[in-house]
Amino acid sequence: MLRSLGQRPVTGSDEDPRVAELRTAVSRLRRELAALPAEFPDRGIAEDELATLAAMAAGGPVETSRLRSSLLLIAGAIGSVSALARGLSDVREAVDLFGEAPRP
Repeated sequence: MLRSLGQRPVTGSDEDPRVAELRTAVSRLRRELAALPAEFPDRGIAEDELATLAAMAAGGPVETSRLRSSLLLIAGAIGSVSALARGLSDVREAVDLFGEAPRP
């Protein structure tokens, strides 16, 4: 995982390593959520917000405040599902790479 903001991807592309980290973490959590057989009331919310994050990581505009909002909604939706705790933590760490949301 890319942890340093100064690191560049090995592929030689100009991709922001933070975006690559976000895409990887979101993809992993989406797979874990899809594989989870248990249904829970806010699963749809988590899936929708993960799709939003995936779209941002796929080349859409990355808005720090929107990242954090989606993260809070995902955490609220799946926070009690212990099987997803590591994946959720990875997404949080990837969002944290973008720094603090600007204050109005």
